[in-house]
Amino acid sequence: MSASPSEPLLQTPLHALHAELGGRMVPFAGYSMPVQFPAGLMAEHLHTRSSAGLFDVSHMGQLRLVGADAAAALESLMPVDVIGLTPGKQRYGLLLTAEGTIIDDLMFVNRGHDLFVIVNGACKAADIAHIQARIGARCEVIPMPERGLLALQGPKAVDALSRLVPGVEKLVFMTGGAFRWNNADLFITRSGYTGEDGFEISVHESQAEALARALLAQPEVKPVGLGARNSLRLEAGLCLYGNDIDTTTTPVEAGLNWAMQKVRRTGGERAGGFPGADKVLAQLDNPATLQRKRVGLIALVRVPVREHTELQDTEGNRIGEVTSGLLGPSIDKPVAMGYVAPAFAATGTRINAIVRGKAVPMEVAAMPFVPNRYHRG
Repeated sequence: MSASPSEPLLQTPLHALHAELGGRMVPFAGYSMPVQFPAGLMAEHLHTRSSAGLFDVSHMGQLRLVGADAAAALESLMPVDVIGLTPGKQRYGLLLTAEGTIIDDLMFVNRGHDLFVIVNGACKAADIAHIQARIGARCEVIPMPERGLLALQGPKAVDALSRLVPGVEKLVFMTGGAFRWNNADLFITRSGYTGEDGFEISVHESQAEALARALLAQPEVKPVGLGARNSLRLEAGLCLYGNDIDTTTTPVEAGLNWAMQKVRRTGGERAGGFPGADKVLAQLDNPATLQRKRVGLIALVRVPVREHTELQDTEGNRIGEVTSGLLGPSIDKPVAMGYVAPAFAATGTRINAIVRGKAVPMEVAAMPFVPNRYHRG
C-alpha cells in the first residue's frame, strides 16, 4: 500500500540515514522506504544469512494494551492463548473477521504491566481502529507513533548488539525485555522475520538514527532493504500479509494451525469465543473440508515464478495460484508459496506454473526452504 498522489509519503526516523547510505527509495505502506542499498539485494540477503543485517521497520505499528482485562480482551479477538502467556514471553497472533479470515497477523509480548503489540505497517491504522472499537472499553489502547523499530538479523546479530546493550544475549527466541542504551529506553525482543537469530528493537524516534549508526559501526552489520527482507522471509516459509494471507484466507488454509494453542481449540479450557470460531474450529477438527492449502514450491528449472501465477496439474487443469515467488539467493533455486487444491498439497507432488504461457515444472516442498536458526537457548 502506498500513499495516493494527494498524500505525501511518510518518512521513518532513519530517512536521512538511508539517503546518506545510498538507499534506493520506494513507496511502501505509505512510507518512503529503502528497497535496497548499493551492495544490492543478493549481497544483502547473503550477508544477513552469514553475519548481521540491519533493517528499518519503523513503518510498522506499535501499541500498548493496558489494564487488568487487557489479556482477556485481546484474546477475544484472536484464536490465540493470550491469558496464558507469561511475562517476558512473545507470541504470534492473528486478528480475524467474523468469517474467520485474517485481518492481519501480529506479534505481542506480555510485559507484565502491559501487552506490547506490533502490527503490519500497511494495516496499522485499520488494525488500531479495529482493536479500539472492539476492546477499547475493556482496556486502554495506546498507539505509540513516537517509537521507531529496528530489526537486527543474522547469526552475528547477538555479537554486535551485545557490545552496545549488554544482557541481550540472555534473551532466547520469542522473549523480550527492557534495556537502556545512551540514556534511551529500549524494548528488545529476540525474534524477527528472516528465519535467522536476531532482534527487534523498539526505540524512541529521537534516538533511532543514533542507534542505527552505532549498530552499523559494528564490523558485522550492514544495512538491508525491503527486497532482501522479502527474499529472506520467503526462504524461511513466513507469510507476508497481503500476499500469502488476507481476508480471503483462514488460518487453517494458510497452515497456521501451530499459532492456535490447544486451550482455544475444541475441547480446550477457553475454546472458541473469537471471531469466526465456528468456521475455524470446524476446519481444524475436519481438515477434509478445506478447499485449498498453502504449500511451498520449488521450480525444477531455473525460471522464477512470481505472485498471481496460475498453477495447473499435469493435465492442464487449474488447481491454484502462487502468492509469493522469487529466486531464493541462499539455495540458488526459484522458490514460491501458493495455494493448491488439497489433493495436490503433499510434499513431492509435481505441478506446473504457467509463466508467459509456458509450463514451468514445480514440486511441492516442505518449508522452510532454508533451515531456521532461532536461538532457543
